[in-house]
Amino acid sequence: MSKDVCVDQGFPNFGQNGLNLPQRMERLPLTNYQRSIFLIIATAWLFDSMDLAMMTFLLAPISKAFSLTPGQTGFLGSASLAGMAFGAVFAGILADRFGRKSIFQTSMIVWGGAAILCSLAWSYDSLLLFRFILGIGMGAEFPIAQSIVSEIIPAPCRGKYIALLEGFWPLGFILAGVVSFLLVPVAGWRPVFLITGLPAIYVLIIRRKVPESPRWYESRGYLDEAEKTIQYIEGQVEKAYGRPLPEPAECGYADEVAKGGFSLWELFTSKYRVRTLMIWTLWFFALLGYYGITTWMGKLLVDKGFTITKSIEFVLLMSLWGVPGFFSAAYLVEKLGRKPAVAGFVVLSGVAAYFYGQASSQSQVIVAGAFMQFFFFGMWSVIYAYTPELFPTRARATACGSASTLGRIGALLGPVIVPVIVVNYGMESVFSLGALAFVIAALNVIILGPETKGKVLEEISQ
Repeated sequence: MSKDVCVDQGFPNFGQNGLNLPQRMERLPLTNYQRSIFLIIATAWLFDSMDLAMMTFLLAPISKAFSLTPGQTGFLGSASLAGMAFGAVFAGILADRFGRKSIFQTSMIVWGGAAILCSLAWSYDSLLLFRFILGIGMGAEFPIAQSIVSEIIPAPCRGKYIALLEGFWPLGFILAGVVSFLLVPVAGWRPVFLITGLPAIYVLIIRRKVPESPRWYESRGYLDEAEKTIQYIEGQVEKAYGRPLPEPAECGYADEVAKGGFSLWELFTSKYRVRTLMIWTLWFFALLGYYGITTWMGKLLVDKGFTITKSIEFVLLMSLWGVPGFFSAAYLVEKLGRKPAVAGFVVLSGVAAYFYGQASSQSQVIVAGAFMQFFFFGMWSVIYAYTPELFPTRARATACGSASTLGRIGALLGPVIVPVIVVNYGMESVFSLGALAFVIAALNVIILGPETKGKVLEEISQ
């Protein structure tokens, strides 16, 4: 097909106004080079999620150590989530302005240092502060990691790999449970925080090998840097591929060149308004339900009469089902599409949460909890895969960060209102509330969400 034919059919002229980055990036075969970038980012994600998941296992022993009231326990469980709300939105804006790489590295310094400080906390107030700072670092990492992976992995595999990235969350959750199970009975909760903070140093070193996103360079008008970076990536991929790269297609979608900055308010223009409201609603209600349940899972088991050690063991056993959950999500998000996968996993999370709340025996708790964790972690995999695809490069981290912030507001409300619900309506109502939140989130996606499966990022944003 000639270049003129491409123009006649409504396609932009090949080479016009840019470096043909969509064509050059999408024609790259997936090799061990891109997988190595993914694994470096996923390793940071693993230890980051491990830090966040710790409170599920440590809330009960910390509450006992500092003789906390239910209200104080709730605020402590929400402290890192409050920090994430700040970290996500501001880091997203900064990453779209100054680049993915530098902000990502800064986030690791913040959360690693704060985790170490948590191990030294001398009071409830100091621990509350350190958990808040830790949350800022964690909140900063998540939207940037989403953006980097989505901008480097080709469209046919993009959803799968972002879903797998989020799959490192249950692995971090499980690792947090293993460390807590082994250390808390013999050494208390402080060494657990120390162990989770130290890996940040290692991740910070290896993270320097990840290049800046060439799509980001081009979207900011840094064409020389974009060209150098894409040539470097092409060279690394060709070396890993072992043979010459295929030629870029001469038809495709226009580069996003030097569009300038992206204001947060621009998310509410006619072009992005529906997507913004849809993704914010999804994140708010999904996190409201999720953290309203999981932050208190261990504590509620203790309140039912289980020992702290036994509650950690049960939560850990149930969380193991998150592994097949995120593998299933990584497959289905490309097989079925984004909308069916998101809506399906969110609704089934609500169903499983409801039955978990109704469970009366130990065996019923474990079985229902296993199904709940399966759908929970599958749900987060597909949500994280869907979110960065909906917005252009110059706004991707901002949009992901703002959605995450709305989610953290929901996450903050969840653990705080649980004590009120428990006192007035009983523990079973906590899980009914979570189920209702998940149903609202799913209906919102079904009604308002666009399908993005298999589409090039520049196609979706236009």
